[in-house]
Amino acid sequence: MTDVAPAAPFEGYRTEISGDWIDYNGHLNDAGYAVLLSAANEVVLAYLGLSQDYRAATGRALYTAESHIRYLAEARRGDPIEAASLLVGADAKRLRLQTLLRRGDGTPIATGEYVYLHVDPAAGGVTVMPAQRWAAVSALLSAHRGCPPLHAERGR
Repeated sequence: MTDVAPAAPFEGYRTEISGDWIDYNGHLNDAGYAVLLSAANEVVLAYLGLSQDYRAATGRALYTAESHIRYLAEARRGDPIEAASLLVGADAKRLRLQTLLRRGDGTPIATGEYVYLHVDPAAGGVTVMPAQRWAAVSALLSAHRGCPPLHAERGR
């Protein structure tokens, strides 16, 4: 995690549409959108120090409690994809992330909103995250507070 929280949407994820995600209609299948959104969110969680390394070090992790995907436009094999994410809500036990996927030409292809819960299996469920992790989350939440939502109109 860095010391400076981005004041604009978090844009650390880029990829290219894999042939494995293409359906019989020749475009990205519905599960592929979920995979891309999850991977984009994982970059934000890693930035916050709440990803795979956190799980390995503490046994705790963020679990997805809710997700909502809007499919806006098609994407095809080889399309470059980038994501913009905003931390739109949080407390010491949960995060709410909003993510917009765009093709390389800027066309929005999907939005996703996710609620994550901080879970400690050893404690038997949802728990408060450690102060250092909450400080990182709180800083990003403050930085994103003035950003407009990442809503996009359905593609044509």
